[in-house]
Amino acid sequence: MSTTETPYGFWPSDWTASQAAAAASEFADLHCAASGVYWVLYEPADARSRLWRWRAGRARCLTPDGFSVRSRVYEYGGTAFCTIEGGVVFVNEADQQLYSLTGCDDDSWSGDGTPPRSRTKALTAGTRRYGDLHYDASTHTVLALEEDDTPAGTQHRVVSIGLPGGVRRVVLEGADFYSSAITSPDGQRLAWIEWDRPQQPWTATRLCVASREPDGGWRTAECVAGAEGGESLQQPRFGADGRLHALSDRLGAWQPWAEQGEGGTWQPAPGPIALADHAGAPWQFGASTFQPLEDGLLAMRFEEGFGRLSKITDGREQRLAEGFTRFRQLCHDATCFYALASGPDSTSAVIAIDRASGAVSVLAGGERPLPPSQVSRSEPLRYRTSDGETAHGFFYAPLNVDHRGPEGERPPLVVFLHGGPTSACHPVFDARIQFWTQRGFAVADLNYRGSSGFGRAYRDALRERWGVADVADACAVVAHLAERVDPARAFVRGGSAGGYTALCALAFSKVFRAGASLYGVSDPLALAAVTHKFEADYLDWLIGDPERDAERYRERAPLHHADRIEAPVIFFQGGLDAIVVPAQTEAMVAALQARGVPVDYRFYPEERHGFRRAENLADALEREWRFYQRWL
Repeated sequence: MSTTETPYGFWPSDWTASQAAAAASEFADLHCAASGVYWVLYEPADARSRLWRWRAGRARCLTPDGFSVRSRVYEYGGTAFCTIEGGVVFVNEADQQLYSLTGCDDDSWSGDGTPPRSRTKALTAGTRRYGDLHYDASTHTVLALEEDDTPAGTQHRVVSIGLPGGVRRVVLEGADFYSSAITSPDGQRLAWIEWDRPQQPWTATRLCVASREPDGGWRTAECVAGAEGGESLQQPRFGADGRLHALSDRLGAWQPWAEQGEGGTWQPAPGPIALADHAGAPWQFGASTFQPLEDGLLAMRFEEGFGRLSKITDGREQRLAEGFTRFRQLCHDATCFYALASGPDSTSAVIAIDRASGAVSVLAGGERPLPPSQVSRSEPLRYRTSDGETAHGFFYAPLNVDHRGPEGERPPLVVFLHGGPTSACHPVFDARIQFWTQRGFAVADLNYRGSSGFGRAYRDALRERWGVADVADACAVVAHLAERVDPARAFVRGGSAGGYTALCALAFSKVFRAGASLYGVSDPLALAAVTHKFEADYLDWLIGDPERDAERYRERAPLHHADRIEAPVIFFQGGLDAIVVPAQTEAMVAALQARGVPVDYRFYPEERHGFRRAENLADALEREWRFYQRWL
């Protein structure tokens, strides 16, 4: 079959926006238990997150009708369920309360196979929100992070919820923030992460431990690491022998550390542990990118943005599941390692890796929405940017086997900017990116300075430089790719913090032909006035003190420089967004419309910060493509 010459950006494709949105399902919160392997699956068709269990070769939904398993503590949530004896405890998305579901081993459920509501019991009630759950089998209680909005401000504490009655007791309070409270296998030690304002969990945290008192309470805490500041710790883990492990960036990257020797000295874990990030920034609870084993460690690490999974034993490293490029939520049992894994040509999957043979089985997910010949694969980008520094990302060439561009013509480029900004993009199958490459666009997916996965110094490169360093990286990639793309037809787009960078790039440079802001920040000072506690001091780190450095905020606010934007812009906004409120986006739209700049604005009343409904995801993708076509 011959390939048709078709103008770049206008290639027809059977891969529709609706199909791309449908492929945006995602897994979270993977756990192993004696009763099976459990995970949460978010499905954009109805925007619900459901709990599933794999046992005896079969996956089964455990979520009763009318429930959705999702926490919103710290707004971004995570670890919305834990397994207990004979069932699970989960956070219901609608009211953010805890519920127990028992009788999960009963295979006599009728109808669609989901459990009846009668097996579900409320454990909490009221306005407090819960997340970051952990089951303490020694006391038959659930540890949970509790978020309480009071007249004095939002309070966070760790509480225990007794089973089956739901009796609540405060376990930890006093610090501004907590995460990852976990008990040792014998129930005699409690470890957790805590930090205080103005720090963020990726700038400075403390790893603390307490011992069980005879009366069941906890002895005064001991700070194991992080007391001096300047060190980010995450993911405390107790090994089967009771030793405590965690990730620390004390040496410049998040690496495994552990108690060593009889005195419990805190040192890097033994073995060939590369100086590389073994995790991303902990925006959500429950990250699990390493696991202590009886004979070593199971660990994921980043290499130029690619995730690599290894088992490390006696100084030797064994690579695992090498067909995948991102690994999350590691856990294990006696026979298998488990992970949420993503690869270059398939959707996210729950995988099992046989511990003896290394063979990989897919338990759920892993579909191939497009034939491999139609999938544009990532190429790592490493390029020079401002101040002689280096930036990173991934390049995707346009690919549609039925079409090619006009002879000698270079394709247009869409620059993707992730949110966060202390987050990251990954070289995995992304339905949105394939939507663009199928239509004749090249894509540059950037890990601009400030992104996680490249060590602490790279994260810190954005400190007080948000709106400057990230913008420079977005502009520099266009010049870097000038021989492969048409620099005169470069577009920039991003969501949340990425939307801010996109708007700054349009205001403070003339590199881009047009752009898109999805619930993007247009006025950082306005954001600072209304944002939630978890990010209340983040802007101080990104830009500076809102009072002392108010002029710097104005200098970097796209809203205050709307008169410098000449390129067309399309905006997308959720009506329930509590982070970037609709009024902020609408002020930016009005400022551009008043000057006659071509603007489109799409408002989704039922969406929050980050769209979740399939019909809205598809609508936004299709509208953005049609908008860019007008300026090719």
